[in-house]
Amino acid sequence: MNQSLEEAIVYAKKYLEDLLSFFGLNTDVYATSDDDVIQLNVPSTHMNGFLIGQRGENMRSLQYLTSTALKNNDYAHTRVNVDIAEYKKQRADRLRDKAEGWVKQVKESGEPMELQPMNPADRRIVHQLAAEYGLTSESAGEGRDRHIVLKKEES
Repeated sequence: MNQSLEEAIVYAKKYLEDLLSFFGLNTDVYATSDDDVIQLNVPSTHMNGFLIGQRGENMRSLQYLTSTALKNNDYAHTRVNVDIAEYKKQRADRLRDKAEGWVKQVKESGEPMELQPMNPADRRIVHQLAAEYGLTSESAGEGRDRHIVLKKEES
């Protein structure tokens, strides 16, 4: 039984709202989709710190639980992105600002630059930015040490 993306969005939204209500937070989750990824945005509340957790760990757990619930109920669309009080969006904007500096440095010096290890979502942001500025970027290393190497385009 294969449900549509719309049905998956409705299910994911209700699932996350029910999960939040267990913590005493009754709020409306804003749900959309972007490239087959269900985007769930929880508005800012007095519980932001708790829901986000240290370095976003609780937020990632909410995302994992919602995605798993979709899989367990045979939804075809199970990729979920949970953002609380635009934490991920603001973090991505800050990372983009930093990465612009790295990109300029590589363009001016011509020297490759190895960045600090990053999670997959952060690496994706840097790869996109590097491509926009005409640099090549590749991920190197394994597991927690996975990082990006920025290089000038080979001419």
